[in-house]
Amino acid sequence: MRLCRFDAGDGAQCGIVDDGYVVHRDNMAERHAVADVRFLAPVLPRKFLAIGLNYADHIAESGMEAPQFPVFFNKQITCVVGPDDDVHMPAVSNLLDYEGELAVVIGTRCRHVPEERAHEVIAGYTITNDVSVRDWQIRTPTMTMGKSFDTHGPLGPWVVTADELGDPHDLTLRTFVNGELRQDGNTGEMIYNCYQQVAHLSEAFTLEPGDVIATGTPAGIGAVRQPFPEGLLKVGDVIRIEIDGIGELSNTVVEEPDGFVVAANEEAPAWAS
Repeated sequence: MRLCRFDAGDGAQCGIVDDGYVVHRDNMAERHAVADVRFLAPVLPRKFLAIGLNYADHIAESGMEAPQFPVFFNKQITCVVGPDDDVHMPAVSNLLDYEGELAVVIGTRCRHVPEERAHEVIAGYTITNDVSVRDWQIRTPTMTMGKSFDTHGPLGPWVVTADELGDPHDLTLRTFVNGELRQDGNTGEMIYNCYQQVAHLSEAFTLEPGDVIATGTPAGIGAVRQPFPEGLLKVGDVIRIEIDGIGELSNTVVEEPDGFVVAANEEAPAWAS
């Protein structure tokens, strides 16, 4: 199944995408054409976790060494936006970058999950753009500040359940900026795969339904393109990330509006609770 959150004109609802239509989760007779709804972030996580340096080609382009252990950081949940939502060029920096990634969505409250059973606690998969403010990212070893600006965690367009997607470790991942191919990788190139990441994180703390894990980005980030900073994002740029079996996530960079404050989060969708 393809699980979504959408707005057909009367507020956020949960639904299932099926054959060009969005079917209301609680009223299967209510159907809307996909073109007639606005898709929202498919999940509102309580934890948004992300792994760094998880593709060998990205490590190489960054001039760094492969980490001995998985390196995770937090993205604050106020960064979450949905497909076609704006991404802000921060008022305090113009060193804005993209990172196309496969995202795992947890479906079962769990702890101490063995790698071989990790697939059992995953509700499904979606696409994320780990938008990064590079100068703020390198100011602290945790990276959280530079990874958590408001609007810098696009998710969508929906969550594809694990049974429909199949093996998450053989998916082509491509990122385009204004139609130009920037990243072209495969999830099979991860150093730590999805199941290993779930197992590792669950050794430390409880994972909850709706939690999101961004699984790393392949080579091709804007910061390494020369001359620097020409490869970074600019106001007006459109970033489109495509992943096999899921679809595409597209967002446009705009100037941060004066006085912007994220609205209060709604409750997580019922399918993720």
